[in-house]
Amino acid sequence: MRAAVLPSCTGRVHRFPGTVLDKNEFGKDDLAMAQTPRPRIDASRLRSRLWFDNPDNPGMTALYLERYLNFGLTVQELRGGKPLIGIAQTGSDLSPCNRHHLELAKRVREGITAAGGVAFEFPCHPIQETGKRPTASLDRNLAYLSLVEVLYGYPLDGVVLLTGCDKTMPACLMAAATVNIPTISLNVGPMLNGWSRGERTGSGTVVWKARERHAAGDIDYQQFLDIVASSAPSTGHCNTMGTASTMNALAEALGMALPGSAAIPAPYRERGQAAYATGQRIVEMVWEDLKPSDILTCEAFENAIVANTAIGGSTNAPIHINAIAKLIGVPLSCDDWERVGYDIPLLVNMQPAGQYLGEEYFRAGGLPAVMSELLEAGKLHADALTCNGRTVAENCAGAQTWDRDVIKPYGEPLRERAGFLNLKGSLFDSAIMKTSVISREFYDRYLANPEDPYAFEGRVVVFDGPEDYHHRIDDASLEIDEHTILIMRGAGPIGYPGAAEVVNMQPPGELIRKGVLSLPCIGDGRQSGTSGTPSILNASPEAAAGGGLALLQNGDRVRIDLNKRTADILLPEEEIRRRRDDLNARGGYPYPASQTPWQAIQRAMVDQLSEGMILKGSEAFQRIAQTHGVPRDNH
Repeated sequence: MRAAVLPSCTGRVHRFPGTVLDKNEFGKDDLAMAQTPRPRIDASRLRSRLWFDNPDNPGMTALYLERYLNFGLTVQELRGGKPLIGIAQTGSDLSPCNRHHLELAKRVREGITAAGGVAFEFPCHPIQETGKRPTASLDRNLAYLSLVEVLYGYPLDGVVLLTGCDKTMPACLMAAATVNIPTISLNVGPMLNGWSRGERTGSGTVVWKARERHAAGDIDYQQFLDIVASSAPSTGHCNTMGTASTMNALAEALGMALPGSAAIPAPYRERGQAAYATGQRIVEMVWEDLKPSDILTCEAFENAIVANTAIGGSTNAPIHINAIAKLIGVPLSCDDWERVGYDIPLLVNMQPAGQYLGEEYFRAGGLPAVMSELLEAGKLHADALTCNGRTVAENCAGAQTWDRDVIKPYGEPLRERAGFLNLKGSLFDSAIMKTSVISREFYDRYLANPEDPYAFEGRVVVFDGPEDYHHRIDDASLEIDEHTILIMRGAGPIGYPGAAEVVNMQPPGELIRKGVLSLPCIGDGRQSGTSGTPSILNASPEAAAGGGLALLQNGDRVRIDLNKRTADILLPEEEIRRRRDDLNARGGYPYPASQTPWQAIQRAMVDQLSEGMILKGSEAFQRIAQTHGVPRDNH
């Protein structure tokens, strides 16, 4: 393997040797120290000592100590110089994707105990993508806020984040970035492959395919339900490269999860082994004082962007990764996603951008095999530090795939230049388009005009929310044809509220029956990471915040130019000004009233999707365990 170089965020050049790691069993080398061991802290620096062993305040020490003894813990455990490790439990009956963590936490606890720590498991606010109304993303910031309070306000020296379903990883890492105590992430793992009549049925992805068949009249309602249900055959999160698999892979790419852990299917024995190794490792991280701020550097975020393209990751990734970056203090924008990630090829042949599912991806080598290809090509910051104390190069260089049909060589990818485009214009300041899922049908119809390549214009039909879309999509009076552009607005962080996955709209049934399976879709909401539609989404600012989508009317024409990265309303400037004045006079774009206190609170504070959809002002609270010390006593 040749040495590779990549300019870092600060202009330095990183080099890596061609080392090879040989692992016969998961976790065998995960606790090995890096070539330059970090200095170890003394037990007197453990944060928990200020609760349980503070001779300067014996009254409070006694108060804290006595109540934590009441279920069987001993004074020696609490005062004997052992790190107290939190296990942030996101599994529950309300969160079926993460429910297996109720079992995995036992192995995490055993690993913590074996390494000399004491485990404290606690629940996190549940976030289940397929269960929470109006949308699970409404709860990401709520879960983040509550976890910040737990990590900061309780006697914890480090934490294991149990993640899985889409928003649990970002919510947990956002909190860890804010508090900045030693942290490691462990996802629940994808489900086993789904099958129906000899064909793979990928979770989420099969929904979009089956609804086309249902709209075309090929299958009835019960058959539709049976096909979709076949995609969830076991415990675990989505077995496609949807947002769950993407975000947990990016936790590993960032260096916040043990190498090789993200892709292990939930029921596999290696998942339990990873849980045990994670529990062991967090204790060592406490002694090394290895914190998120040491790992979540600019280089780490650029590595995550590169990895996201190579695996065919979700369009939700920029929202969540940008949020984590803001909260750790690293500047990151959607422009960076295009700058760093667009020219990277697609290497993983996994639904929705490819053919296979999670089991094949894991057996093919998972993320380390992908990262090895990227390292060899010089596309990663090789010296970026990771949670096991090693660099990316030490973890992944020489990792190999055993299945070139699933993980392609860098020089023979599924698709060249497969990253996100960040479009701008009179419609919005930023919107993401995923190029790795542009189908041949879509390309031939909209992007292949030799006189205007990679650009298209069309008449728009505007829908105000998904209810409006479902009510009117088959209305013949709308005259939707194969050149119509579908607009979804009122679906953003403020308008929905929470930003819903509703932009990937299917054509009317009449067009589907004629073989037109996709139309250009533009919206200020999101779409599922399991969707294979090249929608233009996450539009910021949204209609409810005064974005250009609020000005559109049925019959207007819009131009999309991928060469120029532009998206514009084809109207005279004076007409655009007149419509904006009229919109402002009517009090802005209307949206439904808040139904709960949290909806109202978030709407008043939330930023736009391009900015990570964080709560405005939350970025001012960084590394609070260091900058603000331990909170005041409670009595």
